[in-house]
Amino acid sequence: MGKLYVRVDDRLIHGQIITSWGHTLSIRQIIAVDDELAQNPMLQSIMTMGVSAHYNPQIVTVDDARILLERDSDKNRLVIVRYCHMLGPLREQIRKAEHINLGNSSKLPETVYQFARGAGWYIYLTQADADLLRVLAEEDGVTVISQQLPQEKKIEWPSMKKDIGFGG
Repeated sequence: MGKLYVRVDDRLIHGQIITSWGHTLSIRQIIAVDDELAQNPMLQSIMTMGVSAHYNPQIVTVDDARILLERDSDKNRLVIVRYCHMLGPLREQIRKAEHINLGNSSKLPETVYQFARGAGWYIYLTQADADLLRVLAEEDGVTVISQQLPQEKKIEWPSMKKDIGFGG
């Protein structure tokens, strides 16, 4: 049985995903979830053109992701979403994930929390994002971490929520 990993990263599929995470986690399927991008074949082609077929990259809608993730797989899979709030519609399917890894996440107008680790690496969360992460971590039992690269130290949800001042 393959493992499921989830990453929040507003860049979706990019070099770091392929060269670091793909290899480290033995990924055999990358599923980028983005409704708008899934409807644009040209942008999909650009985003996946440098990705080896070894990773079976797919860019799908939330509905398609639900269907894909309901099916068991013998492959290790990496699901990537741009923002934390996109995890909500996939909550049932990602409960079985090894972890949810918070990578770069751009500032949104309703951002209330900021978590910074090093130059150029920021995670911005809305109140709804923080609430959802709390539910996933504390009620659903999913491990929530922040780790830019595999060789860096993991920061787990209890430390992260303390650092951003989220008491929820």
